[in-house]
Amino acid sequence: MRNKMTGTDHNFFLKTTLTCLAALSFLTGQAQPQEKHNLHFDKLAKVWDEALPLGNGTVGALIWEREGKLRLSLDRADIWDMRPMAGLHREEFSYKWVQDQVRKKDYKPVQQYFDAPYDREPAPSKIPAGALEFALPAGIEVTKADVLLASATAVVEWSNGMVLKTFVHATKPAGWFRFEHVSENVMPELIAPKYSGAVKEGGEVNSLVGDDLARLGYKQGIITREANSITYRQEGWGGFSYEIAVKWKPLRNGIIEGVWSVSSHYPNAAARPNAAAITSDALKGTYSTAYSSHVAWWQKFWNMSSIRVPDALIEKQWYVEQYKFGSAARRGAPPISLQAVWTADNGRIPPWKGDYHHDLNTQLSYWPAYSGNHLEEALGYLDHLDENKENYQRYTKQYFGVEGLAVPGVTTLDGTEMGGWIQYSLSPTVSGWLAHHYYLQWRYGMDSDFLKDRAYPWFKQVCTFFENITIKNEKGIRQLPISSSPEIRDNKLEAWFPQTTNYDLALIRFAFGAGAELALATGDRVQAQKWRELLAEFPPFAFTENSELMFAPTLPYNESHRHFSHLMAIHPLGLIKWEDGPEAQKMIGNTIALLDKIGPDYWCGYSYSWLANLKARAKDGAGAQKALEIFAKAFCLPNSFHANGDQTKSGLSKFTYRPFTLEGNFAFASGLQEMMLQSYAGFIEIMPAVPEVWKDADFKDLRAEGAVLVSAAKRGGKVTSIGMTAEKEGEIVLKKPFEKYRVASAKGIEIVKDEGGLLRLKCRASGSIVLTRAE
Repeated sequence: MRNKMTGTDHNFFLKTTLTCLAALSFLTGQAQPQEKHNLHFDKLAKVWDEALPLGNGTVGALIWEREGKLRLSLDRADIWDMRPMAGLHREEFSYKWVQDQVRKKDYKPVQQYFDAPYDREPAPSKIPAGALEFALPAGIEVTKADVLLASATAVVEWSNGMVLKTFVHATKPAGWFRFEHVSENVMPELIAPKYSGAVKEGGEVNSLVGDDLARLGYKQGIITREANSITYRQEGWGGFSYEIAVKWKPLRNGIIEGVWSVSSHYPNAAARPNAAAITSDALKGTYSTAYSSHVAWWQKFWNMSSIRVPDALIEKQWYVEQYKFGSAARRGAPPISLQAVWTADNGRIPPWKGDYHHDLNTQLSYWPAYSGNHLEEALGYLDHLDENKENYQRYTKQYFGVEGLAVPGVTTLDGTEMGGWIQYSLSPTVSGWLAHHYYLQWRYGMDSDFLKDRAYPWFKQVCTFFENITIKNEKGIRQLPISSSPEIRDNKLEAWFPQTTNYDLALIRFAFGAGAELALATGDRVQAQKWRELLAEFPPFAFTENSELMFAPTLPYNESHRHFSHLMAIHPLGLIKWEDGPEAQKMIGNTIALLDKIGPDYWCGYSYSWLANLKARAKDGAGAQKALEIFAKAFCLPNSFHANGDQTKSGLSKFTYRPFTLEGNFAFASGLQEMMLQSYAGFIEIMPAVPEVWKDADFKDLRAEGAVLVSAAKRGGKVTSIGMTAEKEGEIVLKKPFEKYRVASAKGIEIVKDEGGLLRLKCRASGSIVLTRAE
């Protein structure tokens, strides 16, 4: 007999049903950013690093105002001066020679030969392309300057009603501009960088401010003007050249439309269309037609994932970071460098030469790609590494004198070493950190061809190198001959340790452990066993008596430092997991507590972003939220660019400078994603580090390890619904966020076990399931 429902019961049932329906609608809805997420200003920036950013991984633009003129700073990711670093490759260029100098405590020659050239020489270096400037009618002022994230379009409005709409096409090396409500011609001028002339010091010349471009010694390029078009061609070092072209349609019905492009040309490389040909071909069409195909790409990008949280600052910052990632990461384009497609437009070589820093910067830049469901964009990074593998192997033999695969910590566009502080620029474990990205690409995508053809071969060569470069000490423990920890003790002799640091040890242990996992996945049991045996020869991590991770067995964490190199085993590598139990939780908790206690005096913005990821792994939602808020408020310029130093000068760091780099931005996005979803411990956990004050939150199509897309909603402080889609056949393990649940829908996924707080689900490829709270 059916029980009669009371009015109270009915109201509760109706409220619960409506809540679940609202949550389910989010799980299946669109994921486009909203107007509140846009970059919005009432005027244009007056400096380049606060400009409105546009890009597509290959070319980029910054829109700002310079001396009363509208300026579009143009860039292309592969415009590089590729000359060899003078004085670096000498007879002494050898890991063995460095060991001898360290043992003799005679380190000045090492600094002179390997480190000094990086600061002394102007190149190799990323270089800027040029700019377009538009002289505007007198007496008008900007009333609006926005970047519309959903369409990746900048819009500028003036007091006389004139409007600029401009975008960098999502898939073509071209930028479009359209002036509307124009009463007189607005003509572009092409402004070339000053590659010749007297060298202007402009303050101390160092890696932060960059050298003067004139030090490159180029003959100034030629600007050619024709009717409605301008072309600039610049010759660089060694036969390299690049070209900028702009072409526009004359004023008609108050509208001017135009296209610009930048092309690069290297000797002995495949021929590419030059910029003039690209713009001529593009202008056969219209702004509207190009815009349609451009927006289609971005709609697909935005529909890959989304997040909603009740913290407007953090939510907006996440969307802006996703936008910048979509603007900087593409297959077929160079990977994200320090500034990607937004090289400094200040007459100087960019900070740190705009190069590829593999001791942190490139790696952090791709952290959000995996759970953010942007594996295609992440492949651009791994494509670059594979394309340059032969060069890395040359370096491995030349510097380390062994077989296997090492990657320099600081490289040019083609992976050639550049020198610098060699504890890090020539570190022996860089290829191990890069191996982590191959591992993540496989775990999050479960592509068997990628595993067999790319990830496993990378690991085999890295593990071969680690076996060849390490030695056994008098106790039979395997170690590096000398070891370091970025960037502890800077570039001093004391930066080298006689025992393996926790940083190097974490990367080596990860490589052998994950390598064995990949070997088994490919059926290579013999190799897996060998790597397990080698792994057992390395020591455990160095801890204090208070269970805190140390820099090295002889050095506890006793100074504020920007690089949390000693914490690699916690995050990103996940070798020490909160899920491992009380002992691991004590170690993680005490180590992070010590980090907080010593404080942020010498942290950069990326330190706060990394801290958010660490605290999320420690299930500290409030701590992760605080770290993200500090980053967004204090370490970002108005246009969201990470500026390294504390821009509020309120004691959040003693660094108050503003060299712009991107890794802090993208690590921020990863931090929020870690708060919403974790899957590194062998099961999927929903909202594992959401602060108590976030009563309502949602995410759609974040990606978990095992190639599972996950969506979830939280209402009134409780997770109310979960949706999962399995891309591959297999098993999903889900940590239950609610004790009682209903299967709202299921197709190709069935629950096979419910015990110990975990659900085990059997999946067919493309299977899906939605669970809702039933209590």
